Amino acid sequence: MRFDGKSVAITGVSSGLGVALATEFAEAGATVFGCDINDLAGQRNMDAIGATYIHADVSRESDVESLVGQVVRSHGKIDVMVNNAAVSVNEELAETSEADLDRILSVNLKGPFFGTKHAVRAMLRTEGGSIVNIASILGLVADGMLAAYCAAKGGVLGLTRAAAVQYSDRGIRVNAICPGDIDTPLLQEYFAMFEDSAAARADIEKEYPIKRIAAPKEIAQTALFLASPYSSFITGQQIVVDGGLTVSCY
Repeated sequence: MRFDGKSVAITGVSSGLGVALATEFAEAGATVFGCDINDLAGQRNMDAIGATYIHADVSRESDVESLVGQVVRSHGKIDVMVNNAAVSVNEELAETSEADLDRILSVNLKGPFFGTKHAVRAMLRTEGGSIVNIASILGLVADGMLAAYCAAKGGVLGLTRAAAVQYSDRGIRVNAICPGDIDTPLLQEYFAMFEDSAAARADIEKEYPIKRIAAPKEIAQTALFLASPYSSFITGQQIVVDGGLTVSCY
């Protein structure tokens, strides 16, 4: 899956999955543009792979519009948009504040909405392209301590389907990836909250039929597939990449 001559915009590149996505696309020959609000980490990560860093807060439509515009001005077009940036707050529904809800919806739902909207506008002026939204298995199933996150990721799946229905006949495919747990610094920080972090990790891993959690690279490679001609007849779909977790009855 080569992307030579292709431009790829990726949101949320300061750590974790965003870094893996940018790295995989860059190694496949793409011209990568990564954005974040953590400029120090984002710039460092993009410099390391020869990509371009752009400051953008995905919760602000003007920032996302500017991001897509900079890609188009620099490369002439945008071929792939990966809406990855996300935040989370570990709170049950009854304890979730309006401020926390607004933040999660702004980044996790409005961010992909704006990214899809402005990528579509740019792609309609060229030969089309591919949009990959990073959703979650929590758009399909639930964690009672992540009600706002579940609501946002469910919305991302609805957005993905609507955009695919509207624009696929104009050369724009839109799909979503639903990962389970991913071995990122954020998850490692979660394990570190426990007195025995190794035991906490083992408890999570044993829930997966594959008996481990995903490496960021594995999710990123799924994004490459969805952005490539190998998936040319796939659009409007939610691709579950969860080591069998959601099909297990144990």
